[in-house]
Amino acid sequence: MDHDRYSDDYIADILREVRVFAFVGASAKSIRPSYFAMKYMLAKGYAVHPINPGHEGEQILGQSVFATLADVPAPVDVVDIFRNSDAALGVTRDAIALKEKLGIKVVWMQLGVRSDEAAAEAEAAGLKVVMNRCPKIEYGRLSGEIGWAGVNSGKISSARPKLSPMGVQGLRLDDKK
Repeated sequence: MDHDRYSDDYIADILREVRVFAFVGASAKSIRPSYFAMKYMLAKGYAVHPINPGHEGEQILGQSVFATLADVPAPVDVVDIFRNSDAALGVTRDAIALKEKLGIKVVWMQLGVRSDEAAAEAEAAGLKVVMNRCPKIEYGRLSGEIGWAGVNSGKISSARPKLSPMGVQGLRLDDKK
């Protein structure tokens, strides 16, 4: 797969099909990207398990924090990596090892995080991979919500948003109609 570009359908299908994220590297600081991405995904109806050994046993946004991916109860659909690119391979290998136990389907690497080696290993294990993208931003972009904040997508279109077949962007993502 070409990890420099993803089709809108590829990203939208992932966001439609998954329900549970594990945020590896989640932060309790409200100014950190993982915090506001978690807040957004929770608001869209996804479950999010924060993983941060420094905050084990605490709560972030009302969610219990786990020390490791292995500590998270099943199911986990997406392992979302909020660590640097050097850490991505180790986290991906953990996800592969726990794939059957947790039901992992996707390894998602956040903005600025890329590991072609991790992507190749994940795909060889049957997992989907997204690199250098944020599910919060992708959801907002594909649902049309990002335009509500004044972000210019550079397109003028009458096409319905990919994640909102009924034209209602403010609601959670539902199954394809």
